[in-house]
Amino acid sequence: MSHLDVSQLGRPTAQPNSPEEAVLERVPNPHADTDYVARFTAPEFTSICPVTGQPDFAILVIDYVPGDWLVESKSLKLYLNSFRNHGAFHEDCTVAIGRKLADLLGPRFLRIGGYWFPRGGIPIDVFWQTGELPRNVFLPDQGVPPYRAR
Repeated sequence: MSHLDVSQLGRPTAQPNSPEEAVLERVPNPHADTDYVARFTAPEFTSICPVTGQPDFAILVIDYVPGDWLVESKSLKLYLNSFRNHGAFHEDCTVAIGRKLADLLGPRFLRIGGYWFPRGGIPIDVFWQTGELPRNVFLPDQGVPPYRAR
């Protein structure tokens, strides 16, 4: 896939109804010979509790050291928004997103932090990573404080 193969960039795109319908796209990394971190933060991520049907809210922070590919940001936005009507537990949402990105991009390193707001009075934070951080790369803290009424 080249940068010309993206189907959503630069044109109107309907919001997918589910993560299964969403199309995550990638573009070539123009600096594939350089280790660096790219970060995406989704401060208003939502999904649906599969038991109660009530909305769940999280702050997602995705850090990755790309190899040959970058995630195309519009497709990532649409993919993340497709969880709004998707029933899944916090752990499932967080890990599934991390794995889907890792499978698509083949990054040198990827981590995702899912900082979920309380359900039943208990916040559930979920973390997943793959690969090892190159030692010459600066990776800042994800910047989301521990739960104290975020």
